[in-house]
Amino acid sequence: MQIPSRPDYVSIHLTGQQSRSYNNNKQWRRQSCWRKWKQLSRLQRSLALFTLTLLFICGMASYPTVAKHLRGFTEREQDAERSILLRPFRPHVLPEPVKQGQHPLPEQLSQRKLSNKRGPPILQNRLQTKGNASNILSEDKAADVRMEGEEDRVISWRGAVIDTDQATDGNKDGENKEDSPHLKHSQDSETSRIEAVREAFRHAWKGYRDYAWGRDELRPISRSYSEWFGLGLTMIDALDTMWILGLKQEFEEARQWVATELTFNKNVDVNLFESTIRILGGLLSTYHLTGDSLFLDKAKDIGSRLMPAFNTQSKIPYSDVNIGKGTAHPPRWTSDSTVAEVTSIQLEFRELSRLTQEPQYQ
Repeated sequence: MQIPSRPDYVSIHLTGQQSRSYNNNKQWRRQSCWRKWKQLSRLQRSLALFTLTLLFICGMASYPTVAKHLRGFTEREQDAERSILLRPFRPHVLPEPVKQGQHPLPEQLSQRKLSNKRGPPILQNRLQTKGNASNILSEDKAADVRMEGEEDRVISWRGAVIDTDQATDGNKDGENKEDSPHLKHSQDSETSRIEAVREAFRHAWKGYRDYAWGRDELRPISRSYSEWFGLGLTMIDALDTMWILGLKQEFEEARQWVATELTFNKNVDVNLFESTIRILGGLLSTYHLTGDSLFLDKAKDIGSRLMPAFNTQSKIPYSDVNIGKGTAHPPRWTSDSTVAEVTSIQLEFRELSRLTQEPQYQ
């Protein structure tokens, strides 16, 4: 009898642990996202992270705009609902019933017949009662009285009905509109705004007068000035503004400078466009406001000195002019002139021709 051999291993079976058993089959390895991520190259992972970061940044940047549009849509819907709720109720007025045995008025019949014709009801009544002059006069008078009564009694504004008899009780008692507190408050606020504008101009003008008098531009931070053409551009620009604001003292100081100090006989290159809109235009506008011939003479002087810019074969003027030598040339950075500049100066030159009766400027 042969003795059975012992097995050289021990097997242990644990119940309830089958779900946690190690599984290394191919299906599990295919379902592991982390394994797929680790299998990617470093370049692929970097590109994926960069794309996700870019999408996140774009979403954060576009969020305020999207939220604003959504908020605007909700506000529009709320406004539409509010307008519907606040819309006044206008009941349909039925015509007055006709009593038994009473025939309808001929006026109503004629209106039904002439309902398709154009024109106000008064004209229609005139057409239907053309042969009866007395009826026409009576109807016109009745319509006028009715219209005057309605105008005196009710004023409709966006569905709201206002009784003018109650609204004008104060005026009937002798109170003038000018004495109303609301009108006084509006006049006071208007005066304060005008004075605020004047004070703002005085502040800026004081800085220019103290640190850049007669110069082209003020540098307020460094309390100095800068020159472009050396023709007092800020001074000429502000002439019409001071006249409109009623600053007569400041205007007289600037006028005195224009009469005694401003001269265009200088060996300097000026830009045709800037000189036209700021110097020529400023002088012409001041002449129109004041009627002072001094500004027209100065405008004619600078206009004549700018004319050499138009001596070209193409009739398109050069951009720069030497007002002292009477020569012109294109800009330094190119061989052509800017069409947007040279075609927008017709207003000033045509007005100069109209005022001086000399057609060469236009």
